[in-house]
Amino acid sequence: MDAERTPGKTPDGLPQHWPKSPAIGLLAAFGLSLAMAASISLARFSYAIILPAMRDDLGWSYTQAGTLNTINAVGYLIGSFLGFATVRRLGPKMPFVAGLWLTAATVLATAFVRDFAVISAIRLISGVFAAYVFITGGVLAASIFPRDARRAASAIAIYFAGGGLGLLISAITLPLLLHARGDAAWPEAWLLLGVMSLVMSLFATLAARPVIAPPATRAATPWAKGPLWPLFVGYGCFALGYFAYMTFIVAWMREQGFGGGEIATVWAALGLSTMLSLRIWAWPMAVWPAGRPFAAVMATVGIGAAMPLMGGGLPVLIVSALLFGCFFMVPAAITTFVKSAMPQSLWGEVLGAFTLFFSVLQCFGPAATGYLADMTGSLAAGLGVSAGILLLGAAVALLQRPI
Repeated sequence: MDAERTPGKTPDGLPQHWPKSPAIGLLAAFGLSLAMAASISLARFSYAIILPAMRDDLGWSYTQAGTLNTINAVGYLIGSFLGFATVRRLGPKMPFVAGLWLTAATVLATAFVRDFAVISAIRLISGVFAAYVFITGGVLAASIFPRDARRAASAIAIYFAGGGLGLLISAITLPLLLHARGDAAWPEAWLLLGVMSLVMSLFATLAARPVIAPPATRAATPWAKGPLWPLFVGYGCFALGYFAYMTFIVAWMREQGFGGGEIATVWAALGLSTMLSLRIWAWPMAVWPAGRPFAAVMATVGIGAAMPLMGGGLPVLIVSALLFGCFFMVPAAITTFVKSAMPQSLWGEVLGAFTLFFSVLQCFGPAATGYLADMTGSLAAGLGVSAGILLLGAAVALLQRPI
């Protein structure tokens, strides 16, 4: 008998009422979170740790270093644009799995090239497939508890907090490797990241299998964008502001004379904060109305981004990382709002629209910060501007009303 005709089964042949217990659903969310760890933290943000070594070994300027992340962001933009049609026609699962494995392959490939143009092409392709994972993974996480708002918020928070696991793993491994082996060991760092990404991709693929996701559709469904303008503006400010910190904070610390152990400590605090933030923010996202959860997370991230410029040494930087580490909860707040305000059939399209808008604006952050650094001789100006933009986004998001 076909799966479509089996009573109590989805077209995949899965139980119609899955998960059978909250523990199974939360375990699936954790498995999905490994996709965030691999495709976002290891593939994108770990570049910040390796960047100083690549810059010194390959003779790059700050503008080149920032442009490489901008190229990755352009790939993310392309992936977000293509993700609309792909998710609509295929549903979220197939693009999630394909994007995950292909992103891991690009991470591994970076270990074997030195030419700036070739690395740029790899970073572009990596961004394309990372966007697929980001959009579809959020839809899958939001689908785990479709009728339980609090558990759904927890599942979404767990998924995005997986990025913190990737940051923590990077902090434990990469600075020590580069300190022991020198700047010329940056290919070994990418090789290590690639292997870890492949392992995480396997577990995330298995976790996605039983999730009952929204079905594919043949045409777009109209929905009103206007009522969401405060969140769109706030998310745009997040795109412009957060990437400067994630791209250059390690380079700024090295510029200030901090060593590998201190850099590892700050990056570990960033990852630990991201992992713990799900415990802090799941309840506000489930209970607070409209744009308040988003605004609160953005304000926390903005304050964290500004703190390195206040001086105070390593303790201040650790506090900065602990506050900024909530940044993965910004897209989690968007996902939770969309889940509560829109029908399930629209989740993929609405989240895709937010990701596309985000992707356009994040292209400007790293290159602009690198340009300011080359012009002023310091990264402080770009980091300060990015912190101000984040705080502006928090203020605008307070204007969001329930839908």
